Amino acid sequence: MLDARRWYALAALVVILDQFTKWLVLENIHYGETIVVAPFWNWVLTFNPGAAFSFLADQAGWQRWFFSVLAIAVAAWIAVELTRHPEHKRLSLALTLVMGGALGNVIDRLRFGAVVDFVQWHVAGFYWPAFNVADAAITIGAVLLVFEQLTASRSQPPKAADKKSFQEK
Repeated sequence: MLDARRWYALAALVVILDQFTKWLVLENIHYGETIVVAPFWNWVLTFNPGAAFSFLADQAGWQRWFFSVLAIAVAAWIAVELTRHPEHKRLSLALTLVMGGALGNVIDRLRFGAVVDFVQWHVAGFYWPAFNVADAAITIGAVLLVFEQLTASRSQPPKAADKKSFQEK
């Protein structure tokens, strides 16, 4: 049986990887500089004071604290859920990725007042908003959560009450 500590360790690994890659970028790329990696991929250094897709980035600064408190609250809820259900591997993995990513971005908000983004993808002149390892972990975790919800009812046996009512018919 899996222990929740393994999930916490994975979340910590996500935070460490996120912060390490951001440190590398901050040490080696100047703000606004673009380094071409491939025809569809650049390294850039940007700071996003908002949320995904720069949502609320143009606000006066209250969003820094709002998103930080929200992320900490979500991470705390996830920590409780991981303690309650560490054996549900796919669900726990999804929640762990979201928690690690959220905490990685909280560190940036508290240190810099904004999230450090550095991966930029583009095609045919259309640019995806820059993102980071934490954002990728959150996105992968969210996709896994959706997949888990779509497949959970089919993979779980019916409850005893459901079997009884079915047999009575």
